[in-house]
Amino acid sequence: MIDFHSHLDLYPDGLALAREVNLRNDFTLVVTTSPRAYYATSRVFSELANIHVGLGLHPEVAEAKATELDALVAGIKGARFVGEVGLDGSPRFRRSLDLQGRIFRAVLGECGQQGGRIISIHSRGAAQRTIDALATAGDVGVPVLHWFSGGIAELRAASRLGCWFSVGPVMLASEKGRGLLSHMSLDRVLPETDGPFTSERGLALMPWDAWSICSTLSEVWAMPHEAVQEQLRSNLRRLLSDKA
Repeated sequence: MIDFHSHLDLYPDGLALAREVNLRNDFTLVVTTSPRAYYATSRVFSELANIHVGLGLHPEVAEAKATELDALVAGIKGARFVGEVGLDGSPRFRRSLDLQGRIFRAVLGECGQQGGRIISIHSRGAAQRTIDALATAGDVGVPVLHWFSGGIAELRAASRLGCWFSVGPVMLASEKGRGLLSHMSLDRVLPETDGPFTSERGLALMPWDAWSICSTLSEVWAMPHEAVQEQLRSNLRRLLSDKA
């Protein structure tokens, strides 16, 4: 099983849960909200071979964490995965969009300088701005748009830039989410939860719950369930191989 976008460090008793996740999941990407969180989480999860940590600075905390920008940029050289980074143009965070943009452009520029990184990207309420930043930055590695919620035209523009997409059970519970999925290239899709910030029936999604999207993918892609599972595994193998 795979979860390509989890905040595993933010669950209650995260280390105990991480040990279980390490046994259940073949691959879990833990995205972080700041460089300090990245270094702390990397130390705590260092012995868990199936858990990987991304270096991030979440756009929701851009104002609070802007002083960590230098550490963020400096850390990219030693990080295989970058995330969670990006832009948030929703009403609550719109006022910091200019600052978010400066941080995001700095991250993309350094990823390009370092030969490319696998980047888990937040784009809520700012899909076009995010795509424009990626287009301007050029080759930054592999951008993976997490829980993409833009329009079809924006999705197609992102796809032309080489973007991948990570999708989860909550996203695919909506008609819009399933509609977006139908326009994604099936060889650039990975599962995610975004837990613990997502829930079903009042319970936070666990990293192994990402795999539940296989049923929806089977319906939308008109593929047998087993073929969907192998497609997702193949996608991950190719992504990791391309950016080894």
